[in-house]
Amino acid sequence: MDKVAGRIFKINGPIVSAKLKEMLKMMELVYVSELRLVGEVLAIENDIATIQVYEDTSGVKPGDEVYGSGLPLSVELGPGLIGNVFDGIQRPLEEIGKRSGIYIGRGINIPALDREKKWHFNPLVKEGDILNGGEIIGEVDETSLVKHKILASPDISGRIVKVYPEGDYKLDDPVLIVIDKENREIEVKMYHRWPVKFPRPVYKRLKPTLPLLTGQRVVDLFFPIAKGGTAGIPGGFGTGKTITQHQLAKWADAQVIVYIGCGERGNEITEVLEDFPKLIDPRTGKPLMERTILIANTSNMPVTAREASIYTGITLAEYYRDMGYDVALMADSTSRWAEALRELSGRLEEMPAEEGFPAYLGSKLAAFYERAGYCETRSKKYGSITVIGAVSPPGGDFSEPVTQNTKRFVRCFWELDKFLASSRHYPSINWMRSYSQYVDDINDWWNTNIAQDYREVRIRSFEILQKEDKLQKIVKLIGPDALPDSEQLYLDVAKMIKIGFLQQSAYDDIDTYSSPEKQLKILRLILKFFDKAAMLIKNSVPIAIIRGMKIIPSILRIKISVPNDDLAKIDEIERLMEEEFKSIEKEYVE
Repeated sequence: MDKVAGRIFKINGPIVSAKLKEMLKMMELVYVSELRLVGEVLAIENDIATIQVYEDTSGVKPGDEVYGSGLPLSVELGPGLIGNVFDGIQRPLEEIGKRSGIYIGRGINIPALDREKKWHFNPLVKEGDILNGGEIIGEVDETSLVKHKILASPDISGRIVKVYPEGDYKLDDPVLIVIDKENREIEVKMYHRWPVKFPRPVYKRLKPTLPLLTGQRVVDLFFPIAKGGTAGIPGGFGTGKTITQHQLAKWADAQVIVYIGCGERGNEITEVLEDFPKLIDPRTGKPLMERTILIANTSNMPVTAREASIYTGITLAEYYRDMGYDVALMADSTSRWAEALRELSGRLEEMPAEEGFPAYLGSKLAAFYERAGYCETRSKKYGSITVIGAVSPPGGDFSEPVTQNTKRFVRCFWELDKFLASSRHYPSINWMRSYSQYVDDINDWWNTNIAQDYREVRIRSFEILQKEDKLQKIVKLIGPDALPDSEQLYLDVAKMIKIGFLQQSAYDDIDTYSSPEKQLKILRLILKFFDKAAMLIKNSVPIAIIRGMKIIPSILRIKISVPNDDLAKIDEIERLMEEEFKSIEKEYVE
């Protein structure tokens, strides 16, 4: 039984004040009242502790006792995380459902990881080895897609004096015995705990230079993100944030996905919980859940647990990064997390800043996003965490504080456009207002692995879209027919880029994913069309003749008609296009 640390004398929603009998530590995990509600110490002043409770405090009253645990708010890290669904403080929702039904009962403290299940442990160290904190000590087949590297806790080091033989063990069974510098004997198990608000240490942080390929053309070619990078997806209601994140979770070339449903509506989280187990990992043909961890914290769950869910998710991501995996973390949405901060700040009677958010909103967001990165781990492996945070600005107002602060800390910004979404153009990423600062970092990878003309193709496509954007202002005043044919061509080719390249269907078997080679081939073909059409117009061929070319529909349909493994069909379309241009030239120029 934990020690009685004090008694409650004031309750303000999830914020509880207690008069202490025993001293608690800052950020210590505590249990409130006989209900054993989970809480965390936020502040200590003299003998008064301010505690935020991660569960509903209904029925808690002055005089109830507070119990200290001696530990900070932590998560359990070990086999059994993949494929599981947790709430914001890492309680396993499936197990809770068995005990309390469809609603989460209060005070239910179930271990996050199953203590009864046996795992086949294969040791990778031997007696006499020196063990440093955070190093790999063995392996477990967690799922058919993820080989779980058992890590020693970063705060354990010493000489290994006993290694248990390969075999089946429960999580509470020791697998190593280590003697530390103070000659203490430490039993090392297959799991350990780590405080969620402290980043896990790494050996070295490195510059991200490898792209996180997603198969989404507007992302990979126009606004790429590197492995270990950060991206924000702001968009109003209905602009496609959730489906965009689903696509990224499904297709991104990361070995582990951590999906945080942070304060979203219950029906959206339900959709995730129903869809993800049915989704098939396209690379392996196995269920996507075999490399996914879900953290579900809906808008009707306690606000404080929503605030904790972001930290829980990033700590789980750091754990798999330390094994040498590339991890993609989706946070949907950071706006709801910021709203939880705002409510807690109000309860704590802190001075509000812009729009009622706390003055430390920016530093909290920065602390979250800076835990992304490409690293050399303590076990000398290379791993990354790519953080993609959705932002839900009220009414699509991108000037509000969460969007503006996110923009300060991410290097990739995919702004979702309500007009594009209402036009059924998905992904509705606005190509004029989005940006990526990773283009130069990943340029060498494209040049080495795909083609040397990546940068040139990207820049030329942007130039056409920018020219079309300027011309649209004139078109609104005088109509397109008043433009010369050479400028009308910009309008036509920009439309081809939008429809034939930028627009992408998540529900089409071929179009849902485009390989980098296919992406470049499509854009090259459209640019070649532009160059040849521009030459004909220069030679006085009317724009109406070019608009009537039979090859145009074939170019626009490449995305849905040519599979990634049959790109020779694009070469055939290019040959037919050149023949049609030659016949027009023969008829009108010679």
